[in-house]
Amino acid sequence: MKIMIVDDEVIIRTGLAKVIKWNEIGIELLEPAASAEEALMRMKQERPHILLTDIRMKGKTGLELAEEAKRMLPELEVIVLSGYDDFAYMQQAIRQEVGDYLLKSSRPDEIMKTVLKARQRIEEKWRHSNQDHYKNKEVRNRLFERWVIEGETDGTDPLLLAQYLPRLNRESSGNRRLQTLIVSAEGWGDSPSAEALLLFAVNNMLGELLPCDTLIQKNRIVAAVELESGIRGDAAEHQAILAKIERQLKCSLFIACGDTVSSSAELHHSFTTADYVYGYKGLLGKSMLEYARIVKRQGGKTVCTQEEEQQLSSILLEDDPVLLKAWVKRYVQEQLEDPDMTLESLESLIRSAALSAHRWLERVLTATGRAEGTAASPKESLLLKRGYSPVDVLYQHLNGIMKLYHEQLGQGQATHAQKAMAYIEEHMGKDVGLQQVARFVHLHPNHLSEVFKKEVGMTFGDYVTRQKMRRAMEILSVSPAKVSEVAARVGFEDVKYFSQVFKKFTGKTPSEYREEAAQAVASRPL
Repeated sequence: MKIMIVDDEVIIRTGLAKVIKWNEIGIELLEPAASAEEALMRMKQERPHILLTDIRMKGKTGLELAEEAKRMLPELEVIVLSGYDDFAYMQQAIRQEVGDYLLKSSRPDEIMKTVLKARQRIEEKWRHSNQDHYKNKEVRNRLFERWVIEGETDGTDPLLLAQYLPRLNRESSGNRRLQTLIVSAEGWGDSPSAEALLLFAVNNMLGELLPCDTLIQKNRIVAAVELESGIRGDAAEHQAILAKIERQLKCSLFIACGDTVSSSAELHHSFTTADYVYGYKGLLGKSMLEYARIVKRQGGKTVCTQEEEQQLSSILLEDDPVLLKAWVKRYVQEQLEDPDMTLESLESLIRSAALSAHRWLERVLTATGRAEGTAASPKESLLLKRGYSPVDVLYQHLNGIMKLYHEQLGQGQATHAQKAMAYIEEHMGKDVGLQQVARFVHLHPNHLSEVFKKEVGMTFGDYVTRQKMRRAMEILSVSPAKVSEVAARVGFEDVKYFSQVFKKFTGKTPSEYREEAAQAVASRPL
């Protein structure tokens, strides 16, 4: 596709010619014209597709040029350059259906985007007027999709491949090296039209800079690349091309590099590995990732530790979204910095934190007598979705659980007692004395004691002892921990005193209780 620049000021036309590397965005720059008359004289022979012209020039104006040029070349796209005081000219330009206009003060990237929009309009016209050409393009795209993305290599007509994908189907003597890249681009705005235009521009540049076949798939580009022998190295070459496109288009790119293969029949394997690597986009702070490096990762931590679970429980109970967000950021960032982290281990770790929150909710509901007749804990599976921040995904999930308790389950006259009971449940091995719990629920200790007895039906001290003994019974039933360790886990420093309280509550010593529990399990039928 060809562009002609017309301006009677040599500095302007020379600057427009040099400020953008037109060939790299798939545009052939014709020799700029110094006047409308010169442009009209050359137009029949050189037949540009896009005309970029100043409005005010000596002799014929840019609008007069546009009018005559469109009579000569009806499909010509015209872009006019104007100053701030050219309002009357611009009104006339709109009436003449000029394709677009730019201020002379426009930045190079604005000029480039406007030209690319004109190119898109031209190609859309061609699509309607030349159905055979675009039917062939659709056949080519479908072949690429089947061969590279879907892996349907059997039964494909080799003549079709040779016709539409000659690069992929080319026979080669010696060692051949192919690779699939998946490329995404950002920086031209969030609107669908801006995203589509940027991908269009990147796709054009990839075709100019790399020996490749490409397909725009959803919001990314899939490129099947033939790696040239003797280059600096695949990664270095791709990185250099990435930087070049970013500089020219003023955007940010991400490239996922698949496994290198030796035949076009293996390109689907290269695509699946590139697609896997693409899942790491935005996680590792890099603009290019290679499968050869990602595949070496062994996997990081997958389970929320007891200490982390206790921290999370305290934050959920305190209903503090700021603390929750900070905890989630630390929890996730630690894993992102682990050189062995994989998508699978990260997802397992995030789901572990979610399960910890669900367990917390179930515990506090049971402890406060709200397990029945309330909104249920959310049970949907928490999965990392491509393109979503793991911090945001986990935070939204945990915040939903926190709100579910505090907004739906923590309201009414019994709120203070329920919060006290939940606090005791989550801090069993720490200080759960009346003073500490009263500070948490923002009541005077004496008032809390009265409210608690009235609403729970027992004194605060009796309730704490009962909950500690129940927790000790649970631990003794399933854990080989020493009695002293069990005592410490439920908040008793003196193991002898713990044993006395336990026997008074259950009628058995801790050791007797554990032995009977083990016998009961052993006697159950298989």
